[in-house]
Amino acid sequence: MSENEIAKELLPLLRVYKDGRVDRLMGEDIVPPGDPKGVVLSKDVLYSPEANLSSRLYLPKNTNPGQKLPLLIYIHGGGFCIESAFSPTYHNHLNFLVPEANVIAVSVEYRRAPENILPAAYDDSWAAIKWAASHVNGNGPEEWLNSHADFDKVFVAGDSAGANITHQMGLRLAQEKLVGFHVQGLVLVHPYFWGVDRIGKEPEESVPKTITEGLWNVASPGSGFDDPLFNPVLDPKFAALGSARLLVFVAGNDILRDRGWLCFEELEKRGWKGKVEIMESEGEDHVFHLFNPTSENANRMLQKFVSFFNIQA
Repeated sequence: MSENEIAKELLPLLRVYKDGRVDRLMGEDIVPPGDPKGVVLSKDVLYSPEANLSSRLYLPKNTNPGQKLPLLIYIHGGGFCIESAFSPTYHNHLNFLVPEANVIAVSVEYRRAPENILPAAYDDSWAAIKWAASHVNGNGPEEWLNSHADFDKVFVAGDSAGANITHQMGLRLAQEKLVGFHVQGLVLVHPYFWGVDRIGKEPEESVPKTITEGLWNVASPGSGFDDPLFNPVLDPKFAALGSARLLVFVAGNDILRDRGWLCFEELEKRGWKGKVEIMESEGEDHVFHLFNPTSENANRMLQKFVSFFNIQA
């Protein structure tokens, strides 16, 4: 076998070789904590010594001693394969979001495929949530969370694959109660859901479809596109979420748009007791707000985020 023999190529994202090596062609840059505008404090904190995984914490700089803020657990996207909590894309996003929403945030780093196939990303994200919950009595290992996190106002959010993970975290929160850790809402931004059968305006063949399916095959080999982790409406527990509210964002030009709408519609049909909302950004592509955060539609998303965090269930 040639050391350069390619097993799977998903341009422009990554290339996987038959000997197991991976070339990530995007989302590999990392930046240190910090905020050029000087309005957000951030630092990296180890949450899983076993897996040597850290999260990046964010706190508005003008927070007073002892002031309590809603806690946001944020889970990044990247098809389970690329990007990072420490990438410029997500560091900039949290620096932008945290002061606007006036929250303290934990941006979760998790193990990526194909080196660590699913359920690694789910397990790591759950470990990060439990680590955050270990601070509810004010005696956890991280002083920012002890001093400033309001555990009566917890939110879990993510985009793309991070939104997929967020939905799974909502199910786990319902099954495994974390005492004193009260999740008020979940936010799914352009969720990475799919299925075998085409729905709505999903194309039979296209480059975005090839990438959508190819990334899942890398992250969860052999499980198929109707795996309830990828097509969650097939999960009998789909609507058993451990939160009072859910907000879904979709983008009009995103191949994943119809899956976000299906999630919204199915929760309503199945009589979920919580409140579900959806917001569509017409004419926009997948996670456009990460790359053009000052656009009009990105600003509308931001304001919806902010209002969601500040309304009680």
